[in-house]
Order: sequence, then C-alpha cells, then structure tokens
Amino acid sequence: MKYLLRYALGLVALTACGIASANEFSANVALSSDYRFRGISQIDNSPAISGGFDYSLESGVYVGTWASNVGTWSEGAIEIDYYGGYGFDITDDVGADIGILYYNYPANNADTELDYIEAYGSIAFSGATLGVNYSPDYFGETDEFWYVYGGYEFAINDALSVGVHVGYNAFADEDTFGSFMAADDDSDEDGYLDYSVSLNAALSLVDFSLAVIGTDVDDKYCEDTCEASLVASISKSL
Repeated sequence: MKYLLRYALGLVALTACGIASANEFSANVALSSDYRFRGISQIDNSPAISGGFDYSLESGVYVGTWASNVGTWSEGAIEIDYYGGYGFDITDDVGADIGILYYNYPANNADTELDYIEAYGSIAFSGATLGVNYSPDYFGETDEFWYVYGGYEFAINDALSVGVHVGYNAFADEDTFGSFMAADDDSDEDGYLDYSVSLNAALSLVDFSLAVIGTDVDDKYCEDTCEASLVASISKSL
C-alpha cells in the first residue's frame, strides 16, 4: 500500500528529503481497507496487507522492495515492486529523486504481459512534491504511459497532517487507454485524473491514515473500483 502509506499522497519511491544521513536499513508493514494504485482499486475494494524493505546509503543511493496482495485483474496474485534510485539536495530547501521501478506479478510468470518498468523523478520543496513517471509499455500491454503528479502535505500539529494529491495518467492514444480499461467500445479519451485527500496521524506505536481516493474515469470503463472511496490504513515502520 505504498501508494497510500509511504507518500500518503501517491508516491511509490523514496523522496529526496527522506534519504538517510547514514547507511540505513528499514522495513514497513501495513494493513489497509483497500489497495488503490493511481486511484483505482487493485483488489476489488477489499482489504490488503503489504510490506517492504529499504536500504539507503549515505550518498543518497537506495534500493528496496515492496509487496501487496492484489486481485482485481490478476486472479488473487501478489504484486512485488523492486526499485532503486538516487536522492540528492539541489539546494538547502529543495531535494530531488530519480530512479527505476519494476512491477512484478509472479502468478502471471507463465504469461508475463503484466510485468513492466517505470523511470521516475521528483522534486520536493516546502511540503510540496512534483514528479513524473514514464513506462514504455504500461502493464505490459498499453505502449507508452506518462504519470504526472503534484502533492502537498502540511502539519496540523506534531502528530497530525493533511495531504492532497492530484495526478494525470496519460496513455499513448485512445486505443491504449481503452485497452487498459478493458473497454468493450471505442474510447474517446486518452487518460484520466486521480486524486486523494488524506488525514495522517503519527502515533506512538503505529501510523494511521484515512483518505478519500478516486478518479474521474467514466463508469462505462470502470465501475466501483474507480469511484471515490474512503480508505483506512494502519502501518508500522521499523
């Protein structure tokens, strides 16, 4: 559930400002009421359990892996993400992050069209994040894909914060968008918006998040898995 937990707004990679000042190993585990990726449920609006491991160097280089159960389109499979990148400071107040992310679906190894790779980059400053991801073959079947997003998180107090996120999912053309949505009829669109608004609480033992996550996808392409939904999650970082 890194979409909701690590970024609380939609990131799946380490941000530059979060790179450790020394070599560091960390782990995370989470339980959530849904796994929403770029606004769309990956598990038919059902609970998900997820977790991952990260290792970062003092230089800003990091590697990691993360996994969750999925089920909307992959027959109860698991998603495993592998990533590596480099986070660095541009100025004292501005950080940047670049890297590569690989999405793997082991249950589909006999027919690996779902596996795909993305390159990503982001800039973080004063609580705001702007970024872009690119895949040459999104979910192994939709050709070129761009994800452009922005978010902002602000603190209410030492324990509570609010985050907002908006992203645009851009496909190569109407045909690839229709293929991604498994549309029966011709699409006249080539992308969609996703958004989230979250309330995040950093408690003494665990972190808690409550978010409204949704998209502007037309119902004829995607039913309740794309509609706005309230997603709750509880997580622990080690």
